[in-house]
Amino acid sequence: MRVHLFLYFFLLLIMICIDTDAAKGGGARGGRGRGRGRLYGSRMPILIPHRNPASAKYYENKDGAKIVKASHFELEYMLGRKITFFCMARGYPRPEITWFKDGIELYHHKFFQVHEWPLGNDTVKSKMEIDPATQKDAGYYECQADNQYSVDRRGFRTDYVMISY
Repeated sequence: MRVHLFLYFFLLLIMICIDTDAAKGGGARGGRGRGRGRLYGSRMPILIPHRNPASAKYYENKDGAKIVKASHFELEYMLGRKITFFCMARGYPRPEITWFKDGIELYHHKFFQVHEWPLGNDTVKSKMEIDPATQKDAGYYECQADNQYSVDRRGFRTDYVMISY
């Protein structure tokens, strides 16, 4: 393990030295100007260490829960109107979708409803609605899809707008 860590940092140090040298104009082609003298372009390459086989089996499982469609990341809503978020997930067995606001699981109440539709053996659609929306509904919402193989999350930020005439 120490040898792999040492090699990783050693290669990283070499790449930094090569990129720094190239940025000064002393690269393989020499000279100055846009794109000249850089061996790796404008960004440093990212080295990703080999993944543990057990974690690769978890994260790359073909049957794992994956969110395939979701609402936009940011939403502005008008007070007193309806807020709607959508999430569709696929996996086998069919994933379950749970909704969160600011990291806390949401439960059904008078102004909050969740509608779900199973599609086939591997897909579920979920729509979360708040009607009417108030100031306290502003925040960060997430839909979480999970089955026995993996968990996937998508987040949505909301804030209200006040329209003055």
